[in-house]
Amino acid sequence: MSDRRRLERFVRSKLREAGEEFEELRASSRSNLEEAREAYRIARNARSIPTDEADRARIVCRRYAERRAARLDEEFRPACYEADHPDCEGCVEDVHEGRIETW
Repeated sequence: MSDRRRLERFVRSKLREAGEEFEELRASSRSNLEEAREAYRIARNARSIPTDEADRARIVCRRYAERRAARLDEEFRPACYEADHPDCEGCVEDVHEGRIETW
């Protein structure tokens, strides 16, 4: 096999590898951007909830159907949140979607 042929195969293989790496990076970047946009949307919705003078979210508790002032944690869950409780899970979803009942 001539040197020229080997060089062509080498260059083609390197270009193919570079193209595959570029596509992986592009897909990863797109995914990261979508995640960042979703996190921003959730944060914007949670921050639009009315608060009291102590900066606690004024929400209506789905579990006990009562007015409640609760701090939101870093994942925008009320302090009264109980994992795996259907009403609490629904409350968090409503906070994230910006449709939580407030007072």
